Amino acid sequence: LHQWHLWQTKEESNPALPIELQEACYNAFISEEPTVSKFQDDVVAQLSSIGLDPQEEVLMDSGYSIDTLVEVNGKKVGVEVDGPYHFIGKGTSPLGSTILKRRQVPSIDGIELVSVPYWEWNELLGKDEVKRQDYLRKLLGLVEDNRNDT
Repeated sequence: LHQWHLWQTKEESNPALPIELQEACYNAFISEEPTVSKFQDDVVAQLSSIGLDPQEEVLMDSGYSIDTLVEVNGKKVGVEVDGPYHFIGKGTSPLGSTILKRRQVPSIDGIELVSVPYWEWNELLGKDEVKRQDYLRKLLGLVEDNRNDT
């Protein structure tokens, strides 16, 4: 219901929820304690190793918790570490809640949101750390892709 309320507020639609219900929905939405996985720990470690200062589990004004928040070229970017439970059947199609978060955070909280999907990160495991660091630099726009398209 909180996510519906965010959407209605963004669209300036009516009817608005009563204040007491808005507060109850927000409190229920933020009540779940985030869990940090080894996957997230690894991504955060690599973000640190490329010179960024990642903040973990940042509660945004919208009520969404961002896995990691970094500053890139003067702007805040949320990095979502998306493990298998963010996808249908542990595949590659995101769940509705993941899609909604990806839409609402940028439009409501005003930050860019990028995703590190588990299958892309898993391909980099076992390789040297430079590959994972390069992946994150590219994802965050810290390097240009110099490959020729010819």
